[in-house]
Amino acid sequence: MSDLGDWFRSIPPITRYWFAGSIAVPLIGKLGLVSPVYLFLWPDAFINRFQIWRPITATFFFPVGPGTGFLYLVNLYFLYQYSSRLETGAFDGRPADYMFMLLFNWICIVVSFCPLNFWNILLLMIPLIMSVLYVWAQLNRDMIVSFWFGTRFKACYLPWVILGFNYIIGGSVINELIGNLVGHLYFFLMFKYPMDLGGRTFLSTPQFLYRWLPNRRGGVSGFGVPPASMRRAAEDQQGGGRHNWGQGFRLGDQ
Repeated sequence: MSDLGDWFRSIPPITRYWFAGSIAVPLIGKLGLVSPVYLFLWPDAFINRFQIWRPITATFFFPVGPGTGFLYLVNLYFLYQYSSRLETGAFDGRPADYMFMLLFNWICIVVSFCPLNFWNILLLMIPLIMSVLYVWAQLNRDMIVSFWFGTRFKACYLPWVILGFNYIIGGSVINELIGNLVGHLYFFLMFKYPMDLGGRTFLSTPQFLYRWLPNRRGGVSGFGVPPASMRRAAEDQQGGGRHNWGQGFRLGDQ
């Protein structure tokens, strides 16, 4: 138990709370402490009955059972791996910026699901995880990763490989597809358009998040390679010298 506690405390704080919530809320539903009926996102109940907690609980809840347990565990692993890597990598020392990315992706997922599935019950756990994984894959797009049975390919293909993998074990691709599209939207607006294409910056972290989660240190560091224009700007500022952006890890490495 001591080793398990040490491991849990070693998880970056935002990922730690997200990971813990994704275990606690399904457990609450499984034990019947709260009926799972109140944990889904049901757009009609959310909009017309003002059950405003539903988008939050639907982010953490997953109906764990004999037919869904493996899919749940696999995506819980993806949450731990790629959220940890982003939080301690590209967003190292900048928890407010990482929280803003999660909030932006979460809002986009809720907005995209509600009009299309007004009378259906929805789960947001997989789309949000996939959006984070997509951003990590784009920031590490040229890294070679390993997947099941020793398959090796560039990280930029990983979200689509996992989409196919989840389809095989879960039978649906809507959640994964929405997550990938939302992750692409964030990456394009935050990195690609302003840095590589020279466009204006559309996204910026609100000041209240900086007051709540102050930066521990400045700069971008950690996993992967930033967009080309960011690298050129860093080189120009340092008189042509190179900046150490760090390196990533293969899938499954600790």
